[in-house]
Amino acid sequence: MQPQMALFSRKESSAARPPVPFIVGVGRSGTTMLRLMLDAHPELTIPPETHFVPELIDAIESGATPEEAVQTMTAVRQWGDLHTEPDEVLERWRGLERFEAGPALRSFYAIFSERQGKPRYGEKTPSYVRNMVKIEGVLAEARFIHVIRDGRDVALSRWKRSLGKEPAPASQVAETWQRRIRRAQRQGSKVAHYLELRYEDLVTDTEPNLRRISEFLELDWDPVILRYYEGAAERMAEMARDLPAIDGKPTRPGEERMQAHAMTQKPPDPSAMYRWKEKMSAEDVAAFDAAAGGLLSELGYEAGTAGAGMPTGAPAQ
Repeated sequence: MQPQMALFSRKESSAARPPVPFIVGVGRSGTTMLRLMLDAHPELTIPPETHFVPELIDAIESGATPEEAVQTMTAVRQWGDLHTEPDEVLERWRGLERFEAGPALRSFYAIFSERQGKPRYGEKTPSYVRNMVKIEGVLAEARFIHVIRDGRDVALSRWKRSLGKEPAPASQVAETWQRRIRRAQRQGSKVAHYLELRYEDLVTDTEPNLRRISEFLELDWDPVILRYYEGAAERMAEMARDLPAIDGKPTRPGEERMQAHAMTQKPPDPSAMYRWKEKMSAEDVAAFDAAAGGLLSELGYEAGTAGAGMPTGAPAQ
């Protein structure tokens, strides 16, 4: 029997502002699929990943001017994915009664809801799984959805996208996966609204889980989100550009970025689950289980051995 979604909600929602979903998790865990599902709702839009929110909060709380804060935003290499001119953000910020982190973020996100003609907005940047308490401190309406995927499939996906670099050992991927999930769970216990969702449950029981998520977000149920894949290509086209090299990170070609999310243009596919059973070597499975087997079991994932005999650390095909 699969575990139910973990849900913590300790405060009544604010009557002044609707809940804002923040989709977070370890990379390659299915957060993009959930983003597209929710973005297909006629009342909600979720722009591409931002990657600057924690730094922007710190900058504004340290006294940054609107002009300085915009520089913090545009310094990230993902800024181009947002297709937004800095002057458009500045104009909104200069019109705020007080330049504080919460109002600044709300006015920024409103650019995208207005652009899509929708009343509500959300956020999907997986790495914010480390910053939930900080974000809630300035956006009380934030509701965090932590997507979790079997760590062995996460490892396979990371190895496939290593861009020619030596793939990290299975034990290292396992330790990172476990550390980030444990840290997220600790933070989740400290914020008002936190939900854990297994990727595998979203794939196999899509509608029941999306109904629960809609309820969590106080979002009226609309079955159109089940057909998210029909508009996925158009939404993902925002990322069809090379991601520039920065701070030691290599350039990521636009073609590779699009290919990494090609499956979002199809309905949820159970064949994407538990590929480690065929694609991962027995040595790597054992190394992963040794490092993170306790958490795998806790989350309802089975321990096991691989059957395909792939070379250790080999990228999955």
